[in-house]
Amino acid sequence: MNAAPAPPLAIELVGVDKRFGEVHANKAVDLAVRKGSIHGVVGENGAGKSTLMSILYGFYEADAGEIRINGAPTRIRSPGEAIAAGIGMVHQHFMLVEPLSVTDNVMLGAEGGPRLAAGARQVRAKLARLAADYGLALDPDAVVGDLPVGLQQRVEIVKALVRGADVLVLDEPTAVLTPDEADGLFRLLRILADEGKTIILITHKLREIMAVTDRVSVMRRGEMVATLDTAATSPPELAEAMVGRRVLLRVEKAPAAPGAAALVVEGLQVRDARGSLRVDGVSLTVRAGEIVGIAGIAGNGQSELLEALAGMRPIAAGAITLEGAPLGRQDLDPARLRARGLLHVPEDRLRTGLVPSFEACESAMLGFQREACYGAGLLLDRAAIVAHARAEMEDYDVRPRSPTLKTSKFSGGNQQKIVLAREIERGPKVLLVGQPTRGVDIGAIEFIHRRLIALRDAGVAILLVSVELEEIMALADRIVAMCGGRITGERLAGRTNERDLGLLMAGVSDRAA
Repeated sequence: MNAAPAPPLAIELVGVDKRFGEVHANKAVDLAVRKGSIHGVVGENGAGKSTLMSILYGFYEADAGEIRINGAPTRIRSPGEAIAAGIGMVHQHFMLVEPLSVTDNVMLGAEGGPRLAAGARQVRAKLARLAADYGLALDPDAVVGDLPVGLQQRVEIVKALVRGADVLVLDEPTAVLTPDEADGLFRLLRILADEGKTIILITHKLREIMAVTDRVSVMRRGEMVATLDTAATSPPELAEAMVGRRVLLRVEKAPAAPGAAALVVEGLQVRDARGSLRVDGVSLTVRAGEIVGIAGIAGNGQSELLEALAGMRPIAAGAITLEGAPLGRQDLDPARLRARGLLHVPEDRLRTGLVPSFEACESAMLGFQREACYGAGLLLDRAAIVAHARAEMEDYDVRPRSPTLKTSKFSGGNQQKIVLAREIERGPKVLLVGQPTRGVDIGAIEFIHRRLIALRDAGVAILLVSVELEEIMALADRIVAMCGGRITGERLAGRTNERDLGLLMAGVSDRAA
């Protein structure tokens, strides 16, 4: 019996080549994506995935090669031409105007003429059809800035579909989603594919590749090194293809040997700018030589807790003790805390960890620019700044190793390494870490996890916040669950499971869980 013919190709990239100065981002890349499929594209940060998709979407034009859409050669020189060709893109960092409504955001750039009321009516009708056809329900009058992240992403998808996208490119779509939101996205993508839409999914999370894609292509250092049927491969095989060596997909660590209490928090309360209580009576202890993980769905007070402990947000009530010394309100200042050995890797590296427009060597010294190694008095030693950053880049495998390159030009994983190197290399006594591997590839995840375990083994007290429950369970020695700004329970990492923690994260009482 003859096998069924393969579906026709929706997208073909043939010999696509792109350089940015000395950086050869794409090297004669071939990619073929079948119509009505979910096709994953994976690779380390800096492998060339996003550049390739930016060429497909018209942000860049290839130096060489060809794009074929439904078999026809097509030149795409702008996002407008990509949209006209039926290609939509949902970016990792959303392209939304937060003060505007859902209708206004969807209509932007596609108003349909000077009569905005008529355009708005058309958009509302299309929103209703998308809700009926795909379950993409959205309140057309909701202010986008008031929506949770998962619904903001849905607005981005709707924008592309309203513009007639038959091919949808998603760049690291779950980097800002909770596990439940990610599962909802995957269900939606399968519905879209079953209805004939073609999905290209850029991600570094192999679990997602295995769960949702039909085929997967692997890029490494600008080249396409493999394309496989997802059902015929495995996470270890994909990881090895991505990195070029065997990758340890589990965290290896010896049992912790906790010492004295390094950070003690008692009855902490933190309010947001509107006066709402975001952290409600939290008490916890982190000892030298242990990792305490905070598990919780995003938005349940973990971010505000870390920011308050780092001196970035005022506390409303409670007490904090650092290495046996109570901290007064005047001590809760980021510079004073750094001087006392409490350092912080923030959750959002772009907003609070780096200055994208700065050179990497400048971002690498933020908060420490008055240290003697950078110069004396008001004068900074440019050569010393560059040399210091270059040494950290070498030690943390930051690519490319170019201290004078703008921070914004580095991939997310390499930006994260710059932040980690800056904080870890100052010899912290207590380290606050928020989302250490958000948007980071498999090779960099392995590297970051090893660094954190090495710090723990060297006697550093680490308080870790991550929405990746698997990461919390792998790294932490003790796990504290938060819901609604309160601690709902505590577990030893080796004596719990995802269901148990999930109940605590949902606010089920410790005894019931």
